[in-house]
Amino acid sequence: VQLVESGGGVAQTGDSMRLSCAASGETSKINYMGWYWQAPGKQRQLVASSANGGSIATRMQGRFTITRDKDMLYLQMNSLQADDTGVYYCYVRWDWRADIFGQGIQVTVSS
Repeated sequence: VQLVESGGGVAQTGDSMRLSCAASGETSKINYMGWYWQAPGKQRQLVASSANGGSIATRMQGRFTITRDKDMLYLQMNSLQADDTGVYYCYVRWDWRADIFGQGIQVTVSS
């Protein structure tokens, strides 16, 4: 399966942005989808996954929402903060044995 993210870029503090992820290939074996985030110089962290009902990481609760529509996954990000800056990765658990990531997309929030 291949994952392609889109929708990133530069935003101002308080802005909204929506990231999209398009899955293609053997999508019938996708178990669940989600988003990871990697801040500069930090480890990749889970933002949200459809595996747990779409619950959002604590620091993003109330601002970010994950939705899935068949082979598309979205991350709606509202009230962006400067420390939301980083690379966002779409991922899938595939065939209950592999975690597959997209190439990542940069989101930069300036204050």
